Amino acid sequence: MLLVFDARAGIIVAALWAGFALCPAGLGEDVPKSAPASALDRGFSGLYNLDFAGAQRDFASWQQMHPDDPVGPVSEAAGFLFSEFNRLGVLEAQFYENDEAFTGRPKLTPDPALRQHFQAAIGRAESLSRARLSKDPKDRDALFALTLSSGLQADYAALIEKRNLASLHFAKQASVWAQQLLAVCHDCYDALLATGFSKYIIGSMAAPVRWILRLGGLPSDKQGGIADLQTTAEHGHYLAPFARILLAIAYVREKDKARALQLLIGLRREFPANTLFSREIVHLQSSH
Repeated sequence: MLLVFDARAGIIVAALWAGFALCPAGLGEDVPKSAPASALDRGFSGLYNLDFAGAQRDFASWQQMHPDDPVGPVSEAAGFLFSEFNRLGVLEAQFYENDEAFTGRPKLTPDPALRQHFQAAIGRAESLSRARLSKDPKDRDALFALTLSSGLQADYAALIEKRNLASLHFAKQASVWAQQLLAVCHDCYDALLATGFSKYIIGSMAAPVRWILRLGGLPSDKQGGIADLQTTAEHGHYLAPFARILLAIAYVREKDKARALQLLIGLRREFPANTLFSREIVHLQSSH
């Protein structure tokens, strides 16, 4: 059972936090479609389109304008991590189709310089977040930045270092911060992604494993998780596209290839520079 536990844990971290890393500030704001795009908007759009250099320029611009905002450096950290994921081929969805594929993934060799930049950005984000929370425990940007910081570290541990159990420590931290954010911002629909996919995956496990993870503070509710993802997909701001990605992963695991393909084809149309969507469409169409 331990091997199954490790694989499932890694899948939770990989799919959930790879998705959550694409969410900047403004979780509960109703931003008009005609509103000018901020540097954060442009930066995260760049990440969706795999333009990592352009995204980092936008994140640096945001930090120059908002030096006390922890979302700036945590977004920078997300950019570093996702550029490394892209280089190493971590985001190929076939890794998440089943436990055997995920367990058999190789341990990767990270770029030590990039890892140093990543950790430095995480440190700045956490320092700024805690300073803001000391003044206002309900600061939304600080709570979001800590959620994302923990999630990114969970990603690094699971997907690059292949330390699945260590990644659960960070995933649990991220879940706690996400719940605090939702408690002060009920319409922060993007934050539901932090709970939705975790609920779905854990709810899909065998009863003994669900029990162990519940003891560790991770909830399980398969249908509730799908509902959370659908809410984010329909009403979210920055994370609506990634909620569709996670729903597609869920449909692949449920053997509902048609619905997964429908979502991925829409994402390819919305983000044409992201070749990952085209590759996964071909992979699904060719699989039996």
